[in-house]
Amino acid sequence: MGYAQLVIGPAGSGKSTYCSSLYQHCEIVGRSIHIVNLDPAAEHFDYPVAMDIRELISLDDVMEELGLGPNGALIYCMEELEDNLDDWLTEELDNYRDDDYLVFDCPGQIELFSHVPVLRNFVKHLKRKNFNVCAVYLIDSQFITDVTKFISGCMASLSAMVQLELPHVNVLSKMDLVTNKKDIEDYLNPEPRALLSELNQRMAPQFLKLNKALIELVDEYSMVNFVPLDLKKESRW
Repeated sequence: MGYAQLVIGPAGSGKSTYCSSLYQHCEIVGRSIHIVNLDPAAEHFDYPVAMDIRELISLDDVMEELGLGPNGALIYCMEELEDNLDDWLTEELDNYRDDDYLVFDCPGQIELFSHVPVLRNFVKHLKRKNFNVCAVYLIDSQFITDVTKFISGCMASLSAMVQLELPHVNVLSKMDLVTNKKDIEDYLNPEPRALLSELNQRMAPQFLKLNKALIELVDEYSMVNFVPLDLKKESRW
């Protein structure tokens, strides 16, 4: 059985930096991993690229030939990948042994892992090829500074969890850039009642029922747990 990790999250959350640091760490400890670029708009890499979607299709070519904007062109590229799962991707995967570990550096368009089925079908294909797959969802720790942003991040992560149906880890990236870590600590293991009280204070009275439903949803799916990651430290925090 092979092993695969999907690195997902919003644009600018540090996915490529995470992949680069993971590759360097595995080199130091003597473990072998292969980083796969799934972003057709990527240009520069700080890690050796084992597989590259740009060999199949590139964002610039699609924008030029079809006259699409960046977001539309990226969706087109990912749908092209979906159409070539049995051809290009299968041929690339055949180059790796059963015990190899592949890390997929994914694009940052949130719709790809929230409601568009491309990555879900991609995951199903990996499973058919006998890969054990997990997801690492990165979110910029500087985004989690108040309760409204925290709930927004939870909802986006929950959408990805439901869409992909994978073992799922939430990571707060860029912890080295956080000036007041006490602001983050309050949201690492928050108490639902405290969240609801703070949310009600921030929102208008007509949103009380919606606030209660959101907090109950977050609590029910245990989505209030995030792992802080500072890549400049050997420990995670």
